[in-house]
Formats: sequence, structure tokens, C-alpha cells
Amino acid sequence: MALKITVIGTGYLGATHAAAMAELGFEVLGVDVAQDKVDALSAGRVPMYEPGLEELLRRHVAGLPGASGRLRFTTSYDEAGEYGDVHFLCVNTPQKRGEYACDMSHVDSAVESLAPRLRRPALVVGKSTVPVGSAARLAARLAELAPVGADAELAWNPEFLREGFAVQDTLHPDRIVVGVAGERAEKLLREVYAAPLAEGTPFVVTDYPTAELVKTAANSFLATKISFINAMAEVCEAADGDVVRLAEAIGYDERIGRKFLRAGIGFGGGCLPKDIRAFMARAGELGADQALTFLREVDSINMRRRGHMVELARTAVGGGFLGKRVAVLGASFKPDSDDVRDSPALNVAGQIHLQGAQVTVYDPKAMDNARALFPTLSYAPSALEAAHGAHVVLHLTEWREFRELDPAALGEVVAERRVLDGRNALDPERWRETGWHFRTMGRPAA
Repeated sequence: MALKITVIGTGYLGATHAAAMAELGFEVLGVDVAQDKVDALSAGRVPMYEPGLEELLRRHVAGLPGASGRLRFTTSYDEAGEYGDVHFLCVNTPQKRGEYACDMSHVDSAVESLAPRLRRPALVVGKSTVPVGSAARLAARLAELAPVGADAELAWNPEFLREGFAVQDTLHPDRIVVGVAGERAEKLLREVYAAPLAEGTPFVVTDYPTAELVKTAANSFLATKISFINAMAEVCEAADGDVVRLAEAIGYDERIGRKFLRAGIGFGGGCLPKDIRAFMARAGELGADQALTFLREVDSINMRRRGHMVELARTAVGGGFLGKRVAVLGASFKPDSDDVRDSPALNVAGQIHLQGAQVTVYDPKAMDNARALFPTLSYAPSALEAAHGAHVVLHLTEWREFRELDPAALGEVVAERRVLDGRNALDPERWRETGWHFRTMGRPAA
């Protein structure tokens, strides 16, 4: 009999995973405590911007014209417990307020709600990013609360989604990691992921702690690589070097690679910042805090880049922001996303606004989310309108739309032709040849 799957939590991770499981041919039930999310997804609407996700969802949601009908959504844990053979936990694990540590309340609540409804053998699979040691604790709690007892097994299967590429990363992952305590769990997960395994995707089987550590270790490495090149940008500015050429040169070394070596205003979003902080907090609890002290500097470098962009902007407008107009291109923390969580772009915009400038923001997809988070900023419906009357234009999220802007057309509406590229993604020559004073981070001023 074909496996039936539930996905607990239908945010960014859960909605993507549920739709992808239906695409792979499974009957899927998405579960969320928020009725508005369930209603939106049941109508084929995705509550966030992710390329290709809404189209994928609409192909499978029951009741939609032409859909396969393999995907439904509910708020009922009773229905979920009765329905599923494999239950994926995809709930949020945010940073605790006022602390570095991870807030496990949503994961704990999901297990407490689901476990008492498991009356036949089932596999619960954690995908959320959690502190190492959580899986063993949750496995014990699951067996304690489930009527089926030890036949309610736990596995940990970390997600490696990149916002903007989440559908691709779920259907065609670069690796699948599973932390299991027995052969049955491994067998079931091989069945769930049969399609990507048939394509040759590596399948790494390990214990609970290693599976939990893989995600935090990967994110810590990526954060370190980004902060490294940003540290080199600081040195290049002091020595009049060019960080773009430096990154190109070291990137040819296959031991280093070229990815994540673009200097700029640093990383943000809902994963990297909170994950490295939670990793440091957990290492301290385990007595291994010295092993991760370098992550404090990684975090510090990253936050320092935002302040540096503010200083560059202040210098560009003559030393003070009062009475100046600043255009900010970008609000999301990265392109192809409407996610503004811990967005460097909005952080910079907010700092400049607090120091007296009139700041106008434009982003292709993240305007509503940005306005909800920073209602005191001004917003414009296009890059051209955001730049109207600006004394400096800040490029802070590397959307393709911004790379393709016509510098000459933009130059007709600004008060002064000054642009600061916070992502090292614009072509300096295109802008300079139309009369713009172009400055970027870690490169010579001219």
C-alpha cells in the first residue's frame, strides 16, 4: 500500500515540502494550527513569494481545476494522526527573544499534539533546524506519549533549501541526510525519496546528533565564507585593493571555490543569523563553546558591514543625512524572495532614516512585508520613482531588475548622480560612463 504523508507546519518549508511530496506521487495532508494559512493553501495561494511554488501547489490541491487532488490541508491533528504513515515536522525554530538560543516551543508543541494520536506504526521525521540533542529527547517523548509506543519512531532529515530555489532543492536535492535509530526508518525514507535517489542523489545515513549538526555546520561554514570575503573587503579598502579581483583569483582554487565570495553588506534572512547564534549557544551548553568562538567574529563582521554602508552613504551626501533623500533598491534579504527577516537592506534603510534622511524603498516582491516591518519608511512602486530627487541611490539587494536598470534614465530623475553598490553586482563602467559617481565595497573608488 502506498505511503501517506502528513506535513506538520505549512510555512515556507512545510508548504514547499507538501507540494513537492504530492509532485512525487504521494497522497499528502498539510497540517497547521493557523486557519488562514490552511484556507489560503486550500485555495492554491502561497503566503510567500517563492518561484514556481504556487504553480506546483495548484497542480495538486484537491478541488482546484485540473489538479491531481493528492494534496489537502487541515487544522486537525486527529485527522493527521489517523491519515499519515510518515509525518514530517516542518515548524519554525526562531531565535529566542533576548537570547542566542533556539526557541523549540513550536517543535515541542507539534510532537505533544501529534504523538497522542498515533495509534498505529508511524515514522515522525524532523526537518526543522534544531539544537543537537533535540532528536534523542523528542524520540523518547514520542514513544512515551504515543498509544502505539515504540512503533512511533523518529528520524531527523534536515532541510537544505535555498530561498529562490526551494522547489528545485526539494525535488532534486544535492544530498539527502537522515539520522535514524533503526532500519525501518531508513527503509521508509528511502521509499519517500525514491525519485531523487533514482537520479543519483547521495543518501547519507547517520545517527541523530550528526544529522542535527549537518545543517548548523553547513550554515556556519557558508556564513564564515561570506564574512571572510567581507573581512577581505575591509582590508582591500584600507590598502586600496580590489576585493572582486581578489575573490576571482582565490576562487579558481578548487579547494576554495567561487561561490559565496561576493563582498557586500552581508547575509541575513531567517536561517544563517539565527542558526549560527543557536549553534554557539548550544555549544556552550555542551561545554564546547571554545570550538565556536570564531562564529562570534563571523557574526560581528556581518553586522559591521551594515554600519559601514551607512557610513559610506553619509559620506556620499556630504557628511550628514538631515534634509537628504536616499533611494534604497532592495528590501528582501536576497533576490527571488519576499523574505525580509533580518534583511541587511532594510536594516541599513532603517538606520539612515533614524539619522534624519528621507528614505524611499523599492523591491520587486517584498514591498508588503517591508512596509509591515518598517512602516515609517517611504515606499515607491518602481526603481525610477524611488530614485526621484535622491541625493544617493543604494543598491542593497541584487535583483536582476536592478542589474538591468538604465543608468542614464535613472540619472534624469535624481538630484545627484551618486550610487553605492552594496552587493558588488552592478557594472561600474555602465554607471560611470553616464556621469554617475559609483562606489562599492572593497574596491577602489575609481
